[in-house]
Amino acid sequence: MSILSTQDPDVAKAIADDERRLVDELVLIASENYASAAVREATGSVMTNKYAEGYPGRRYYAGTEFVDRVEILAQERAKELFGCDHANVQPHSGSQANMAAYFAKLSPEDVVLGMRLDQGGHLTHGSPVNFSGRLYDFVSYGLNRETELIDYDEVEELAKKYRPKLIVCGATAYPREIDFERFGAIAKETGALLMADIAHIAGLIAGGVHQSPIPVADIVTTTTHKTLRGPRGAMIMCKEEHRKSIDSAVFPRVQGGPFMHQIAAKAVAFKEALQPEFKEYARRIVENAKALASGLSAGGLRIISGGTDNHLMLVDLTPLGVNGREAQDGLRAAGIITNRNSIPFDKLPPMVTSGLRLGTPALSSRDMGVQEMARVADFILEALHGLDDPVELQRIRGRVADFAGAYPAPGVTDA
Repeated sequence: MSILSTQDPDVAKAIADDERRLVDELVLIASENYASAAVREATGSVMTNKYAEGYPGRRYYAGTEFVDRVEILAQERAKELFGCDHANVQPHSGSQANMAAYFAKLSPEDVVLGMRLDQGGHLTHGSPVNFSGRLYDFVSYGLNRETELIDYDEVEELAKKYRPKLIVCGATAYPREIDFERFGAIAKETGALLMADIAHIAGLIAGGVHQSPIPVADIVTTTTHKTLRGPRGAMIMCKEEHRKSIDSAVFPRVQGGPFMHQIAAKAVAFKEALQPEFKEYARRIVENAKALASGLSAGGLRIISGGTDNHLMLVDLTPLGVNGREAQDGLRAAGIITNRNSIPFDKLPPMVTSGLRLGTPALSSRDMGVQEMARVADFILEALHGLDDPVELQRIRGRVADFAGAYPAPGVTDA
């Protein structure tokens, strides 16, 4: 019996139930993954005890020589993995990484060009309900209505018209490869700084299956979970000329003491991503996403933009006459974990939506391949056509559990 189950059986039971869920269910949320047992061990280490305001060699507390060691390891491994000049590994989350990047380079009311939230961007890319939209004067670009792809001509026109101080590229719900070189050319032509938010696709970039923004972007932010398969957290990469302003923005402007246990886990994850097998994993994510999108399309669902180039796809549920909330809840009952998501030019509100966002990072971590994606597509289609039949959804749930249980859940079944 574990110490936790003795001291706090309620929390221990909730954790055990979640472990069971991660084995029995199919996780198709594009921003979720399975951290390895090694990453989880570092996350739960004694380094959670250490206060370490400042940076390695320049701390405000004594006793930091060992946390300094892991932060330096994380920095050096990130630089090797992505080929960047500098990496700040202290941000607690992607939103805080973006906040620090803005604080480093912008003043309130500066003009910024970012992607619309309802067409694939992130809250921190200028949403009026977020600090970004409240502090800065964001101008938004979006998708071409016909192709459902980023309208680069619109980006260029808006940049020339408004002369933003910063252009933000990257997305949270965009299924196609992003042309960072085109963004870089637009930024250079209009005198703007370029920031790339690669939170979703960092693992694909590290694995060599998506172009990298590092050569053209001044600043690159990312989370360290999602496709990178590390602990929940973030980092900022930048060109050498921006090092001082980025570091000062993270600490002391945005954050206080860093989470040293998380930084240790980031170092572990970066080492894992530097191994040759990670490239195969990244390739499999994209291959699986294409296979899943193809299976769903063959079953009558409309895939936004006609397919995917990365780890996710957006599914338009309108042809089925159901909305995203109904689909998410029904699939949950069938043991399939997804999230409702707006589709481009959606007529339904964001708490309802007309679509689903599906991703393959977690299933790829369980060593599933294209043949398994065909089975997963069948499960999804069966559940969507049986949303009004709770008994049928329970039957599907049983079959899903039998199917999923045959595949290892990293960090869970091997912990």
